Amino acid sequence: LLDTGANVTVTEENLEQFGVIGSAYMSKMYGIEQPRVGLLNNGAEEHKGTPLHTEAHQLLKACPDINFVGNVEGNQVMSSVCDVLVTDGFTGNITLKMLEGMGKFFMSTLKGMYKKNFLTQLSAAAVKDQLMGLKKQFDASEHGGAPLLGLSKPVIKAHGSSDALAFRNAVKQAMDAAKADFSEDLENALKALTEDKTDD
Repeated sequence: LLDTGANVTVTEENLEQFGVIGSAYMSKMYGIEQPRVGLLNNGAEEHKGTPLHTEAHQLLKACPDINFVGNVEGNQVMSSVCDVLVTDGFTGNITLKMLEGMGKFFMSTLKGMYKKNFLTQLSAAAVKDQLMGLKKQFDASEHGGAPLLGLSKPVIKAHGSSDALAFRNAVKQAMDAAKADFSEDLENALKALTEDKTDD
């Protein structure tokens, strides 16, 4: 998800750049050959959204350096329709925090259901490993932080409410990022985008 708060106000060119560097990051860090890029919007149709969204849609669609799959609605964010989701930092931050809040709410509700009586506690014991796996997926502390892409060196931004586990995972994430040395890949991807525009 680019951006999650660093750039609150963006241009359509910024959204295109987010798609390019997001693709380069996913390729380098996760081995995805042609990451699918989506634009967070209030509808699937090309004409939906503000002028920023419609113009960004056209730029992303025409960009030869990415695999653009179109607009992605809010209810599709968690359904794996894309590998890279681009939006402005204001909307991205709200989306991220809403998902974190929903994760906490969901896990709290599930915990309450399983603690209700002896039978529900017994059934919880039967699926304990699966529940712990689910908790890890929803727990922001398990992920550490978010990389600030586009800088010359890897920087991981931890959540303001990070606990010791989150910091440990953020440090691990920073070490992985330093080993992968993806900054040069992102820089080259942006240079290629600029060269494509100059050639046009």
